[in-house]
Parts: sequence; C-alpha cells; structure tokens
Amino acid sequence: MLRTSLETILTLVYPQECRLCGDSVERLSDGVACCKCWVRGRIFDGSEVLCEKCGAVQGTSGGSGTVSCRECVDHEYDRAFAGGVYEHGLAATVLSLKSHQHLCSRGIGVFYSAFSHSGLDDVTFIVPIPLSRKRSHERGFNQAEVLAALIAKKFGIPLRKNILRRKEHTPMHRAAMDRKAREMTVKNAFEVNSESGLAGENILLVDDVLTSGSTASSCAGILKANGAGRVDVLTLARAV
Repeated sequence: MLRTSLETILTLVYPQECRLCGDSVERLSDGVACCKCWVRGRIFDGSEVLCEKCGAVQGTSGGSGTVSCRECVDHEYDRAFAGGVYEHGLAATVLSLKSHQHLCSRGIGVFYSAFSHSGLDDVTFIVPIPLSRKRSHERGFNQAEVLAALIAKKFGIPLRKNILRRKEHTPMHRAAMDRKAREMTVKNAFEVNSESGLAGENILLVDDVLTSGSTASSCAGILKANGAGRVDVLTLARAV
C-alpha cells in the first residue's frame, strides 16, 4: 500500500506520457507504457497454444497445448520461451530497453515468470546474445546482457558474457525482411571463445525479442558445434 502511494506521488511530481497512447503513466513500475496498454498486450500465462519449439503463437481458441509451426524445424536451438507477444506495453518496454539500460518492474516480473514457467531447471550457465563491436559502441551497452544478468542473479545461475562474439557487424533486421533474408544476415556472424569449455553444457541464450529465430539459431549452432549439449532460448518478447 505504501509503495503504491509512493508511486502515485512520484508520477504526479514527475509525470510521464505513455509512449503508445499519450495517456499518463500512473505507476513507475509500468515503465514507459500505461496500465491500459499493458493490459491490451498478450502476456503468456501457460494457457496459450504455442509452437513447441520456437514458442510462436499458434492459436487463441482457448486451452493450453503445444503444436509445431513447421517454420522452425531446422533451427539449431532446442526450445525458445518468451514473456509475451511483442506488442503494446511489452513492445514499448523492449524498445525502451534498447536505449535505456533499465527494465521496469512490470517487465522484470514478466521475464522472471517466463523463466519460471519454462521448466529449465538444469541450465549450466547463461549466455547473452552479443552485439557487434560497432553497435555496442553506439548503444553503450548490450540489452541482452541486462536481461541475462537479471535471470542470473534471481535464479543463481552463472552468467558467461564472453562465450560468444559477433565477429561481423550485420544490418539490423527490418520488419519487412523474410526469413531467408534474416538468416543470410547472421550466417557465420558468430564465433566462440576457443577456451570456452562447452562440452556437454546446457546453455540458456538470452535476448530481448525473438522474431524469425535466425539469430538465436545461428548462435545455438556455433555453441553446439563446439560441444554444447542443449541450447535453449529465453527472450522478453516473441514477435508474431
């Protein structure tokens, strides 16, 4: 109750408009989106019908279940999990994270829940998907590292930030790019530290959003080629 009152006072002193609809953001915990825009989005709670491998939404008819979307059969990772659909409040939060090294409390809760519901209780360590040196310099930080550090600290899993390196600067994926184009932009873009010691390890790759899955697949492929056992993926959001 006290925390809620304090948030209300702070939002009155430092008012902020919702990045999506322009209404007032009434709680600091909601970040850059108002409560209404958060409610409009689809946050996964286990009742969705998702692709059993890549986590893509396959239906909204009600009832839980898993099916195959058949678009990810050749992806190198084992399974991918996300907090919700990349839309409304969650999408605004992901975009904000690319420019501000902070995730709001509501976003953190969504991310923690995604990991808790994944059933991944045998993860050896966490690896954030790396940015290129050029983009890292431009941005000043890697948002995947911010997310990975949250999971590592909360669940007591080792974080290894230097396992993967993006050896080539690749163009940012655009919404209009098809799957093949996305795959070509990240082909051979990653490499591992030659002394990483990956044999038999169960690795959790972390990123902000999974779109086509091409980047995650490329990273998982190079990790497995160097001895990793399982490679699963956790993202804050899943694009439709």
